[in-house]
Amino acid sequence: MRSSKTSDARWINLFLDMLAAEQGAGHNTLDAYRRDLTDFSQFIARAGRGLAGVETQALRDYLEDLDARGFKSSSVARRLSAMRHLFRFLLNERVRSDDPAAILSGPKRGRGLPKVLSIADVDRLLVRAKALADAQEASAPQRLRAKRLYCLLEVLYATGLRVTELVTLPLSASRRDARMIVVRGKGNKERLVPLNEASRQAMADYLAAIEALKPEKKKNAAASKWLFPSFGESGHLTRQHFARDLKELAAVAGLAPRLVSPHVLRHAFASHLLHNGADLRIVQTLLGHTDISTTQIYTHVVEERLKSLVRDLHPLADK
Repeated sequence: MRSSKTSDARWINLFLDMLAAEQGAGHNTLDAYRRDLTDFSQFIARAGRGLAGVETQALRDYLEDLDARGFKSSSVARRLSAMRHLFRFLLNERVRSDDPAAILSGPKRGRGLPKVLSIADVDRLLVRAKALADAQEASAPQRLRAKRLYCLLEVLYATGLRVTELVTLPLSASRRDARMIVVRGKGNKERLVPLNEASRQAMADYLAAIEALKPEKKKNAAASKWLFPSFGESGHLTRQHFARDLKELAAVAGLAPRLVSPHVLRHAFASHLLHNGADLRIVQTLLGHTDISTTQIYTHVVEERLKSLVRDLHPLADK
């Protein structure tokens, strides 16, 4: 049993190394695969089985166990996808002569529409964040935190960046004359994303607030290579910290915090662009989606716009 566990852990690590080296998988993707596959490995180990010899029925038993534990169909489908990738890898490495996951079918699930804030909701967030950033009665550290949050919001809504892409922006992205920034996204792929005047001004105000700090604090911030530095191990603001600040802002702005997150603002960026006539392929490029089908979750926005155009402009439409 101990030997099987050791062997399974070794194959999982080799599989993850392959994903990182050959497919450029990022840390978040690798962490998710590791959690999913370790859980699966532990499940089959309890029945005295390992990855090299497990049969299809054990995989079915695992999927049923996930369902019994209350996993959503989307989570079950993700774990099945991880298993399929792993067993294809083991087949290619000749650890196995068959693929026990090949004939499995995943749970049927519809693709849910993304949560989207209205333009008015986003405007409420931005107005409230700007008011907090400009509050003269606040201390210098409070103003800096408020200006950082306002800057994060303006850049996120102007670009639609993933939250990890946003918090890991380099300091060089804040050049006042920069009209475009280079973003390193999933799979270590780079893309150009335009900045608007509001986001550039928010960056300038945020950096000015850093300059207003005491000399020792200003030196620490200036020495960082990140636009949004922190004193944690990562060296930059964490996704969790930004999400927490955003929910606090939502509550102050009169919005339900559960409906507001960095990812929801990314959805708002895409949906509002499409609503105002942007081409789906352009939005795909801006979001950094490899596959157009990923961007097509926003086509409901286009469909609604087309319906309204026909209703308002067609000569035979009901008045």
